[in-house]
Amino acid sequence: MVSSKCSVSDSSTLTGWFKSSYSGGGQGDCLEVATGYDAVPVRDSKAVNGPALVFSTGGWSTFVAAVRQGELSA
Repeated sequence: MVSSKCSVSDSSTLTGWFKSSYSGGGQGDCLEVATGYDAVPVRDSKAVNGPALVFSTGGWSTFVAAVRQGELSA
């Protein structure tokens, strides 16, 4: 993966993007995550040629667990 430590400038260069089955509504506020990498790239689903943030697998797992447990407020 061509990236700085925390981002990829053009996320369309990566493959394996998917949107959560929990994404919905008509607002277009969705994230996509790419699979198949040593880290976890995340991008705005509306900006397929835009940047992606890259998280460690541990950092991403901690974030997802916090969301599921309701530890983050909107």
